[in-house]
Amino acid sequence: MIAFRRTLLSAGAAAGLALALIGCNSTSSTTTTSTDQSSPTPGASAMAGGTMGGSMSGSTDRYGGPSYKGAPNLAATAALVKAGGGATHFSTATALTSMVGSATVGKEVAKLDKQYGKTAVTQFLKTFDFAVDDALKIATADGITLPAPAPLTGKALAVALVKMGTTRHGTFWTGWMLDHAVSNKIHNQVMDDIDAKYGQAADAKYHTISNQAFYDLGQALGDTSLKLAKNH
Repeated sequence: MIAFRRTLLSAGAAAGLALALIGCNSTSSTTTTSTDQSSPTPGASAMAGGTMGGSMSGSTDRYGGPSYKGAPNLAATAALVKAGGGATHFSTATALTSMVGSATVGKEVAKLDKQYGKTAVTQFLKTFDFAVDDALKIATADGITLPAPAPLTGKALAVALVKMGTTRHGTFWTGWMLDHAVSNKIHNQVMDDIDAKYGQAADAKYHTISNQAFYDLGQALGDTSLKLAKNH
């Protein structure tokens, strides 16, 4: 185990699309209207290189997806940080390119630009970078340690991230992925910080575009059964 510290990760050490990645309010609704509020897709923990134990809260996050209150998969998160250039130089674009190649990334960015507008997509990427950086700062301050990266690179890492965000009902939700990546507690703290820095509208759009982008990524990787979240 190595300290979850940026200096160490940068020496050793992800839709764009994501991963993230991060974003719900620290106050969860107690409503259980979502059909995607159950355990993650079978096999997801194996794909992500760790255990997805723990329980769900039975509540939705503020963007309509399910919340996960169990232990995070820090080994997969470490692999994502490494793919993005390390903790001190993390880039969403670099992480995406590392996972699926520049041609696929360029095609997806062009699609998202057309769908949401170039300004919104640029902000989405900026928010993603900030979220990862902020999550590392929070974790370090909390004394959390990050294990060595899971042996996940390229498409295998991309598949793992999609699986981490997919509920057993087959829908990808950004918040579900982030809860698994860094814990629900840190996820919510980062959301508050995004709201403070960029505004709630940017946070909401970040979730919207992430849901679409990871869905597109999953489809491109061959998961044709993956369902698109209603918030997209």
